[in-house]
Amino acid sequence: MNRTYTVTGINLKGIPLGESDRILTILTPEQGLIRAVAPGARKPRSKLGGRSELFIVNQLFLSKGRSLDRISQAEMIKSYGGLSQNLGKLAASQYLAEVVLSVALSEHPQEELFLLLNEHLDRLEHLPNTPNIETFTAIVAYLTHGMFHLLAWTGLAPQVQHCCISQRPLIPNFNDPRWRVGFNSEAGGVISLETPEKPTLDKRFPQSTQPIPASGGRSHVKLSAVQLAILQRLAHPRLSDEFESGLKFQQTAAIPIVHPIPLSDWVSVERLLRRYAEYQFGRAIRSATLIDTYVEQFQPRDF
Repeated sequence: MNRTYTVTGINLKGIPLGESDRILTILTPEQGLIRAVAPGARKPRSKLGGRSELFIVNQLFLSKGRSLDRISQAEMIKSYGGLSQNLGKLAASQYLAEVVLSVALSEHPQEELFLLLNEHLDRLEHLPNTPNIETFTAIVAYLTHGMFHLLAWTGLAPQVQHCCISQRPLIPNFNDPRWRVGFNSEAGGVISLETPEKPTLDKRFPQSTQPIPASGGRSHVKLSAVQLAILQRLAHPRLSDEFESGLKFQQTAAIPIVHPIPLSDWVSVERLLRRYAEYQFGRAIRSATLIDTYVEQFQPRDF
């Protein structure tokens, strides 16, 4: 039996081992998640030191072990060094990495997941590093987009184009500022609050349009037309030129007015998807607290 093998992998988690080693959890397209020891990686002049950092893509040469494999050589293919230059981008990347660790399999090829994660990390890395609300809005938008795609990869993405109960198509109504739809994690997505005869608001749903709490609260929430439009766009490969150019969109074809999407709407949708994912996974996304902390720096007084 061959005790050595070669894979391509991106480092998603690292913990110290002994005096100088590090245990890495690595996502590979060939074998899914693997856990391996990087011997001497924490020594000052170790060749594996820089190559064992988070979000480094390496060509790895490993030997099989009883419980942990052992890295004998690593050749760097790509480094997402730009992520560490902005705390918001780094927090978003760690968030996505934790979600991947929750859904990836070991000893199974995970090529699509590997490519998907790298695609979204690359988008985050190429955002500017300017410490302003526009940049952070883009970070939250790209994080939310990546989150939806990871849920879609697992087959757990919420239903957002049609009502989960009636299966009627849902079209955001931008002309009525009070128009809302509901979202229910147990039902699996968006729910219409209108009946064919007469529009009505379900009393079970909270009236607030403020960002959804990061934890706790009801399982039923209400979404505005803008928030539903965001959710429906997330299923696309890209957010579209309208979303990505200043993170704006055109409300109606008849009224060609471009409006900016506030940070509060992106935060609301991110937190909604987070709660939905936590319901599906049965566990909290701990890295999300870093995003919540970072959001506080950019909150307007009425946010």
